[in-house]
Amino acid sequence: MSEEKQNRGEQLRRALLYDKKNGYDQLVPGDEEAMEAYCTGYKQFLDAGKTERECVDRTVALAESAGFKPYVRGMELKPGDKVYRINRGKAITLAVIGKKSLDQGANIGAAHIDSPRLDLKQTPLYETEELAFLKTHYYGGIRKYQWVTIPLELHGVIALKSGQTIRVSIGNGEGDPLFTIDDLLPHLGVEQSKKPLGEAIPAESLNILVGSRPLEGDEGKDRVKLAALELLNRKYGITEADFISAELCAVPAFNARDIGFDRSLIGAYGHDDRVCAYACLAALLQLSEPEYTAVCMLADKEEIGSEGVTGMKSAAFDTFMEDLCQAQGIPLRVCYEKSFCLSADVTAAYDPNFADVYEKRNSAFVNYGMGLCKYTGARGKSGASDASAEVVARVRRVLDSASVVWQMAELGKVDAGGGGTVAAYMAERNIDTLDAGVPVLSMHAPFETVGKLDCYMTFKGMKAVFEAV
Repeated sequence: MSEEKQNRGEQLRRALLYDKKNGYDQLVPGDEEAMEAYCTGYKQFLDAGKTERECVDRTVALAESAGFKPYVRGMELKPGDKVYRINRGKAITLAVIGKKSLDQGANIGAAHIDSPRLDLKQTPLYETEELAFLKTHYYGGIRKYQWVTIPLELHGVIALKSGQTIRVSIGNGEGDPLFTIDDLLPHLGVEQSKKPLGEAIPAESLNILVGSRPLEGDEGKDRVKLAALELLNRKYGITEADFISAELCAVPAFNARDIGFDRSLIGAYGHDDRVCAYACLAALLQLSEPEYTAVCMLADKEEIGSEGVTGMKSAAFDTFMEDLCQAQGIPLRVCYEKSFCLSADVTAAYDPNFADVYEKRNSAFVNYGMGLCKYTGARGKSGASDASAEVVARVRRVLDSASVVWQMAELGKVDAGGGGTVAAYMAERNIDTLDAGVPVLSMHAPFETVGKLDCYMTFKGMKAVFEAV
C-alpha cells in the first residue's frame, strides 16, 4: 500500500469514525483539581443524606449558603433571584431566575433523592426465642441476599398524635450501636444453596436484629422486646403504637470512601441517584444570572414508580413552575413547550465480570464521562421516553462546547431487563427530555461504585445545560 493511500485512510478514520476515548485522555487544564474538590463535596453530601428527608435538609443548607431563599407565592422575582420550595420534607425544587421571560422556556435538571432500602413495617417490633427483631418491607429494586450480615443504621421520623415529629438517626453518631440481618451459616446452608439467587433470602426473613437483653427483674413474656421499647421510650418518648405513624428505614452503615489504589472511584450507598442529584444541585448553586431560568427538581419515590405527592408524577412540580410563570404573566403551557429537561439519572456501567448481559458497543464505561441515554425502558422500549434526534443533537452541541466528556449509553442487552427514570413524566408535560447521568457499578447494591471523572463530568454537563443560550 502506498504511503498516500495509508495517510488517506488515517484521515478518513479521524474524520468519519466515532472513536470513544477514556476521559483521562481528554481532560483540559484544571479539570483534575476541580474534579477532586467536587468529589469531596459530593462525598460529604452522601454522608449527610442517607434518606430523602436528610438530602432535603442538606440541600437547603447548601442552597441558603449560596443565597437561595424560600419561595413565597406572589413574591416579586427578577433575573438572578434564587428561590426554593420544599415538598413535604421529602422533595425540593430550586430555581435561578433567568434574563429571558419564561415564555421562552426554562432549562430543567430533574433527579431523584430516594434510594433502595428497607422500610420498617407499621407494627415492626417483635420477640422470638428471646431475640428482638424489626420486620421490614423492602423499598425499590434490591437483591435481597446483599442485605444480610451487613451493618445497618436506622433513620427516619416518628409522627406523634400530638403533632410533634421526632427525627431518628441511630448508627451514624459517635458510639452509636449498629443493626444487622442474620444469615444461615454455610454448615447448615446446603438446602438454601440449592435455591435460585432470588429465592434464597425470602423478603419476610429480612428481619433486623435489635436486641437480646431481657428487662431486668421482669418475669413476664417478651422481656427483650419490652427492654428495647423502654430504651426507645427513654430516648424518644414513644410507645409501640407510635410505630404506626412512623417512617423509619434501615440503610447501610457505610460512609462514602475512595476506592482503588489510585483513588479514582467512590464507593458508597445511594449513588443511585444522589450522584446525579448532587451534580444537578451543585451546578445550579454556581449560577448567577443565566440566560434562561434554571430549575433543579429533586424528587422522591422514583424507585417505586414516581408515585405519590412527593414523586415526579405529583402536581407539586407544576404548582411551583406555575407560580413562577404567573409572577411573569406567562401561561404554564407556554413555558413547558419551550423548556428542556435533562433527566439526571444513573446508567449501568459495563462490567467485564458480567459481560454477557451487556451490549458492549452501546454500553457506558467507567471513566468515559457523562452517559446520555436516548431511551431507557424494557425490551421494546416499554416505559421509555425516547428523545428525538434533534434533542440529542442539541445536547451534543452544548456538551462539546463546554469540553464535557460524554458517551452514549444503554442499560444492557435488549431482552436482559430494563429500567426507567423520571424522563417519561417530564415528557408527558410537553417538555423535551433526555436522560443523562453517571455510570454505576453494582447498581442498587448496598455499596455502589462510580468513577470520580464521571461524577465531575456529569456536574460539568449539568452546568453547561443550565448556562445554554
